[in-house]
Amino acid sequence: MPKIKVAVIGTGHLGSKHLKVFNELKPRVEIAGICDLNEATAMPLANQYGVTYYRDYRELAGKVDAVNICVPTESHFKLAKFFLENNTHTFIEKPITNTIEEAVKLTNIAAKSKLKLQVGHIERFNSAFQSILHFTQKPLFIECHRLNQFPNRSLDIGVVMDLMIHDIDIILGLIRSPIKSIDAIGVNVLTSKEDIASARITFKTGCVCNLTASRVSDDVMRKIRIFQKDTYISLDYVKQEAFIYRKKQQLISKHALPIEKHEPLKKEIEHFIDCIEKDQNPLISGKEAKEALDVALKISRLIWNQLKKK
Repeated sequence: MPKIKVAVIGTGHLGSKHLKVFNELKPRVEIAGICDLNEATAMPLANQYGVTYYRDYRELAGKVDAVNICVPTESHFKLAKFFLENNTHTFIEKPITNTIEEAVKLTNIAAKSKLKLQVGHIERFNSAFQSILHFTQKPLFIECHRLNQFPNRSLDIGVVMDLMIHDIDIILGLIRSPIKSIDAIGVNVLTSKEDIASARITFKTGCVCNLTASRVSDDVMRKIRIFQKDTYISLDYVKQEAFIYRKKQQLISKHALPIEKHEPLKKEIEHFIDCIEKDQNPLISGKEAKEALDVALKISRLIWNQLKKK
């Protein structure tokens, strides 16, 4: 099978990590180029990996089979639309776009052209999360905490789009039920966007999910707790650990789930390559990414409607 020619668009913090993974997958892919407006950042990477540097992404049209887009969210739609319209499989970092309308357009273009459109909701590929799927059946209550130190990047979006959207995607995948109601609060502390946010999502099944996200924390925490009848599941995304607590008669047992730890980003990119090679649908396509974006936008609007009243 011929190697898939791929280019990485955007060589900042995330793009450089993606480039490293593609370099590790060279038996399956050929890095046909990298692209970034900042030549001072991109050229050292081009020299390090021995690849061609492009300043203008349009020069890559017809030269690649797939692209990996790691640029600010405001440019996602423009770049993804260009490459999809030029018959190129496309991986976009989350969130898929800034608006639902843009997400729908990209999804439709990909479907019409029979191209793969994958979006970077990386926690789906976390080994700990994958280990709990068999045990997660009818959640009654879910609690998510995602706390981070101030990043000095991704400041074009608020903490809901930057961090909370990961947990939104996870719970939508777990519950698979229409949403009954959403409540949210948040504040901006260090930026003009919300930096701390808390949301409560109630599903028509009766399951209630509390989500907390902050990018002004001393600690780094990425955890989810799932409560079901006679069962409690605790997962740590950072440590890639998961425990299940079960009630049997009057006793509660605790078991660590067996987990073979993997690098989630590598698993995510390998999945993208698999989907191209085997003509499979991505785990997180435009459809799933649009659903997560829709909820994130609703939470953001609730927060900012309240802030404007103060």
